[in-house]
This record gives sequence, structure tokens and C-alpha cells, in this order.
Amino acid sequence: MSSEPAQPRPRQVVLVRHGATEWAQDGRHTGWTDVPLNHDGRRQAGTLGARLAQWSFAAVLCSPLQRAVATCELAGLRGEAQIDPDLREWNYGGYEGMTTAEIRAGRPGWQLWDDGVIGGEMLAQVAARADRVMAKLRGVHGDVAVFAHGPLLRVFATRWIGQPARLAQFVNLSTASVSTLGWEHEWPSITLWNDTSHLRAPD
Repeated sequence: MSSEPAQPRPRQVVLVRHGATEWAQDGRHTGWTDVPLNHDGRRQAGTLGARLAQWSFAAVLCSPLQRAVATCELAGLRGEAQIDPDLREWNYGGYEGMTTAEIRAGRPGWQLWDDGVIGGEMLAQVAARADRVMAKLRGVHGDVAVFAHGPLLRVFATRWIGQPARLAQFVNLSTASVSTLGWEHEWPSITLWNDTSHLRAPD
């Protein structure tokens, strides 16, 4: 057995996608446009405080976009949060605000994960931002909350387990969902994914 001291690492990283927006509900690609939560999104975010109460976070990171900041605030963690520009959503460039059907009208068969966007970020750039955030978290003792966006958090999770960012196409995240990343012995693992049980009305 090695006598070297264990490296510091977070116990769990809790990923929280922001609540609903009008653009998200309309299926419009919402990247760096700073759209607010809608009424449903604020209601969703308001349920997160009780859902996250089981953790005492050593660090809270949040995207600078208002839909993430408002979600963090309504969850009761804004006062502890550090704003991190690397947590912004994918920059969709010329496809910002468009639906997939609208994009495909001019570019048949288009797929975000394969074909990318015009005038915005490449998938590799999104992955590089996720990797930078991950590097910051490696030295945290305790649990960490991360408030951000669907595709960005999907890429973050795939990079956490050491997989190519392209794998993120095959997982989904609902608005105001909670996911957790942790460890199986020394291996990074996904321990919970896309939990929305807190959004369901009680029986």
C-alpha cells in the first residue's frame, strides 16, 4: 500500500441545471443570450432548497447567466456562490435562438454534436471550459454545487469520468434537475443523473 498522502478531492459534485425559460420550453437554442427564468422556472428553482439541504457545500459555483444565478438564489445558495464564466452555456453563434427545425431548414440533417455551429463555439472549446472548472474543483475538500446549463453540464459529466465530450449527446438533463458526480473507489463516477423527483407534486 502506498504511503503517499491522498490528494484532496471533492466528495461529491452536485450538478444543478437552471429552471425553465420561455426559450427552453420553445425548443430554442439558448446559449449566451441572457434570458430569465419564466414563472414555471422560478417555481422549479424554489423546490431546490429542500432537495439540496442534505449537503453542506464547501464550494458553490455558478454560471454568470441570470437563469442560473436566479436558480441558485431561489435554492438559497447565492450568498455562497462564486460566479465562474467558464460555466456559461455553449455559445451557439448564428444558431442562437433558433429551433432545430429552423436550423435544418437551411442545413438538412444538422446535428449539434456532430456539425457544430456557425460563428460560435466548437465542442472542444466547451469541453476545455468544463475541464478548467473541473481542475478548480479537484482541490476542494467536501461537497460542491455547480449551477449551470444543460449541454455544458452534460459535457462536464462526461469529462468527469474521463470520456470524450461527444458522449454527452447521449444523455439528457431536464430543467431544475439534480445530478451527482462522485467516486467508485479511486475512479470518478456518475452517482445520480437527472433527478427531478423534487418537482413532482406530493401524493
